[in-house]
Amino acid sequence: MASPFLLLAVLALAFAQALAFDPSPLQDFCVADLKSDIFINGFVCKNPKLVMAEDFFSSGLNIAGNTKNKVGSNVTLVNVMRLPGVNTLGVSIARLDYAPYGLNPLHTHPRGTEILTVIEGTLLVGFVTSNPNNTLFLKTLRVGDVFVFPIGMIHFQFNVGEGPAVALAGFNSQNPGLIVVADAVFGSKPPIPVEVLEKSFQVGKDVIEELMAQFK
Repeated sequence: MASPFLLLAVLALAFAQALAFDPSPLQDFCVADLKSDIFINGFVCKNPKLVMAEDFFSSGLNIAGNTKNKVGSNVTLVNVMRLPGVNTLGVSIARLDYAPYGLNPLHTHPRGTEILTVIEGTLLVGFVTSNPNNTLFLKTLRVGDVFVFPIGMIHFQFNVGEGPAVALAGFNSQNPGLIVVADAVFGSKPPIPVEVLEKSFQVGKDVIEELMAQFK
């Protein structure tokens, strides 16, 4: 008869697999059928007989993104929507471009951990831990440096150099998701009641309304 310890270890392993963020593949691949009307957690598999090399290919990460916007940054994400072959494989990649002093503003990826490598320029990066400590981990990165943002943590990248900056980011999810904090809080549709935001941020109604006006 198996020992209680062994039984608990097997159960723990089973639960760890069951709680994986992206589904594990049960065959060589499951290329996403993006045209299917069937809704599941992920995407329906394309018929393997119809799969081509193009399903595992994407191009364009050599092209700089347009950073002429309010924050001075651009993210070119290659996830399952752009590369159907990553369906069920739990990976995606992104190119990040920053104008001088451009910012990738405070955001979080609800379904994926991010690992970032600086290709050009100098970035100040950081993430904040959860309650009760809300500890900020801050680091200046230069070419060749790598930093990891744990899943769900609010984080940012800020170009502190005088020239443009470029980074590549990998994710352990085919679709890591994105929640930009300011957009979600002050630009939700319909808007969060002003009274809720007043009490949450401990500021007056005029401040909240001014902030909300920036995201209309």
